[in-house]
Amino acid sequence: MAKRMATKRHKIFNLLIILIPWLSLLFIGKREFKRYSFSGVFIIIFEIINHLYGHKRNWWKFYDKRKSFIRDELPFSVGPYMPLSMWLLKHSYGNFKKFVLLNAVSDGAFAFFIIDVLKKLKIISLGRLNHVQFFFYLHYKAYILYGVQYLFDKLRGYRL
Repeated sequence: MAKRMATKRHKIFNLLIILIPWLSLLFIGKREFKRYSFSGVFIIIFEIINHLYGHKRNWWKFYDKRKSFIRDELPFSVGPYMPLSMWLLKHSYGNFKKFVLLNAVSDGAFAFFIIDVLKKLKIISLGRLNHVQFFFYLHYKAYILYGVQYLFDKLRGYRL
């Protein structure tokens, strides 16, 4: 019975982690969605590659017994990464210091606090990474995101 509850909890969590961030994009604006969606898609693909690598290296562990990339890591890639990336770009693109600060705050909140909440909910816990390593695992991608958006804007002729 306990295993069934964990699986149900995990399914509900996966649904929420995908739906809530994507529904928030209804409020980002059509122009911003078009402008930042390329970088958002890029970061999802990049994050999936990172998750596949982390999955093989046991950097984290999910509480449901059978390992499944699609059930475990993929919702984290597809759910919050693109919408959060687009929101952060909308509110800070053009001000690199603000962009880095907002990313550091959101990555730090996830790496140091939210991951512990998910551990208490018996969804995921860190495996071979500690909190600081996990923060850097999350945070270095912000610089790649900014660079991709900068190059995309340069090619498209956008001005800051």
